[in-house]
Amino acid sequence: MSSIISIDKHGAKYTISRHIYGHFAEHLGRCIYEGIWVGEDSSIPNTRGIRNDIVIALRNLNIPNLRWPGGCFADEYHWKDGIGPREQRPTIVNTNWGKVTENNHFGTHEFMDLCEQLDTEPYICGNVGSGTVQEMQEWVEYLTFNGESPMAKLRRENGREKPWELKYFGIGNENWGCGGKMRVEHYADKYRNYQTYVKDLSGNEIYKIACGPQEADYHWMEVMMREGMDRTEPVQDAIIENIWDYHRPEMNGISLHYYTRNRTNYGSATKFNEELWFDYMKRTMKIEGIIKNHAEIMDKYDPEKTVGLIIDEWGTWFGVEPGTNPGFLYQQNTLRDALIAGINLNIFNNHCDRIHMANIAQVINVLQAMILTEGEKMILTPSYHVFEMYKVHQGATLLPIYVSSPFYCYGKERLPRLNVSASQDETGKIHISLCNIDPNCTEETKIELEGLNLNSFIEGRILTATAMNEHNTFDEPEKIKPTAFGNYELGEGFLKISLPSKSVVVLEIN
Repeated sequence: MSSIISIDKHGAKYTISRHIYGHFAEHLGRCIYEGIWVGEDSSIPNTRGIRNDIVIALRNLNIPNLRWPGGCFADEYHWKDGIGPREQRPTIVNTNWGKVTENNHFGTHEFMDLCEQLDTEPYICGNVGSGTVQEMQEWVEYLTFNGESPMAKLRRENGREKPWELKYFGIGNENWGCGGKMRVEHYADKYRNYQTYVKDLSGNEIYKIACGPQEADYHWMEVMMREGMDRTEPVQDAIIENIWDYHRPEMNGISLHYYTRNRTNYGSATKFNEELWFDYMKRTMKIEGIIKNHAEIMDKYDPEKTVGLIIDEWGTWFGVEPGTNPGFLYQQNTLRDALIAGINLNIFNNHCDRIHMANIAQVINVLQAMILTEGEKMILTPSYHVFEMYKVHQGATLLPIYVSSPFYCYGKERLPRLNVSASQDETGKIHISLCNIDPNCTEETKIELEGLNLNSFIEGRILTATAMNEHNTFDEPEKIKPTAFGNYELGEGFLKISLPSKSVVVLEIN
């Protein structure tokens, strides 16, 4: 039996937010130091201490936003430690990740410089777990206020005359866990308190993101949607003129964290068999049911879908590479990671009515990284290549699809063999991204294109390999990368493709 995919061009009504393709850089292991930041005196080519090759590689992804400084690190980070002359900044202990000492050379100015070099939106996560309301309020003022104030003065003294533009601000991180081990009822009150002081200044408008649930914690979502939404009644007193504050939404987005992992056996990133391949495909696909259940709760309180679901931590989590610091979460990245990235991004695309942003964890040298570094060397991972192939979906219109797929069976379990999403960009080009998760079988697929005006111009790219655990190394940095794909036949109103096993394919159709 072959697969059939139908595309409903007439049912298109949602835009795939480019921010679904966001990234995450935490002070964890070698993500910041040795990854992004090498210092101005380094022999590695850099611009104001930031690696040039990293910037070039990430710009090639059209990276839309970058989340910083954490993660768990965020709720122990005190931003004033990371400003001013670097030699005068205090050292701190990173108690969450390896208990290593950090010199705070990469702070607010360096992060905002990085975002400007990347031409990306900064997404800053504030400290609720161990920070104060005043500390958060002053950070926003330091970043965004253009007038005369103590924090604006301090920013200017530190070399930045004009304020930055800052759209995304998170009110804490994982406050159910490393961010304070709070009950949701307690966090909901703290969120309402802290967000009050995250103000729009000098024309800058902030999109406030609340800490949401871990995986399938539906009680957390229920309480936050019930308590976090703005229910302030309009002020009737005509004497009050500036009443806009009373009508501002208290929550623009709420986060969700989901990692593809086996908590009882994290296993190796590179040494695995088909049983573990299947297991991780199954664990990845569970996120769709979790998204649907959370979206149902959100719809109850927000039927107009004004609050975004922000999946700002997702990705694979395996055991660390042998010989590396366990607290640094450094793992290799294989074809398995590429399939998992493609599946997640397809799912996020298909639920873009509610998902406004997502951030893979993490960008360099940590978990499902885009890039790995070793001194001056740098390699692009299979996951990086999937993001590069999928960037055509950014800002495009989602095309609803209907997939009839045979199953990939292993033992007594089975999963749909194909995972797909499709979109149409502003020039009219249609892009279809397909994942064949079966490591053994080629899938003959028919894509029905009735009602679409076609010519014979089709392009395709594929990411695959002979082995399930194929990966790039510093000795062989291009062992796995995208190549041209031409196994298709265009008919009258349909397209037949032969989709190789364990592959990610993106088609472009005029």
